[in-house]
Amino acid sequence: MQPVPDAVPKAGAAREQQVQQLFSEIAPRYDLLNHVLSLNIDRSWRRKAVDLLRWEDARDGTFLDACAGTFDLSLEIARRAGFAGRVVASDFAHPMLVQGTPKIAKSPILSVCGDSLELPFSDGTFDGVTVGFGVRNLADLRGGLGEFRRVLKPGRRLVVLEFTVPPNPIMRAGYLFYFHNVLPLVGRLVSGHPWAYTYLPESVKGFPGPGELGALFNTVGFTDTGWKLVSGGIAAIHWGSA
Repeated sequence: MQPVPDAVPKAGAAREQQVQQLFSEIAPRYDLLNHVLSLNIDRSWRRKAVDLLRWEDARDGTFLDACAGTFDLSLEIARRAGFAGRVVASDFAHPMLVQGTPKIAKSPILSVCGDSLELPFSDGTFDGVTVGFGVRNLADLRGGLGEFRRVLKPGRRLVVLEFTVPPNPIMRAGYLFYFHNVLPLVGRLVSGHPWAYTYLPESVKGFPGPGELGALFNTVGFTDTGWKLVSGGIAAIHWGSA
């Protein structure tokens, strides 16, 4: 299946507008498609990501979930046994936050409509930062990582969960077939959006691999960095300390 022109990831401000439009338009079906298209594996990935956040060292702290969407990762933090802090969930697609608002009732989660390239927070505000499937969509990846580091308290950790391409040739072939054939078709039928789920595989294809992204963590000043693959390399979890 060839990508339609509008589905090819753009650059700079054009990319930012494209991504904001895309997620605003698919917000009503976002949760359903997330879990169906990932066969619910995404839930376990979020658990593993939060396991690496070291939130236990600041149980009553304040944590940022950037590119929060409909709050699934925010809730994974807030629902941990022993967590007594709060989560600030930020996303620049306001309809995504609106769609997820019923899910965070009675949770210590505050939603903020904000751009991850210009976070509306002071330096050293947060005891931890998470990003789930969001850095791939940033118009300026280096700038976004720099912003996440800026708002972290010294020594505290950023954890990024993101799609990647499996290194195993057999796994990779099956993954790419699903990504380029099954996912766009099902996504288009369920969401009604003509190109959103063609954009997804195109954005993954053009995104830095785990090694390159890990090196970028170091370039912007993170220390104690590392990454690991999950589910055979369908996704990767990266971390680094400010």
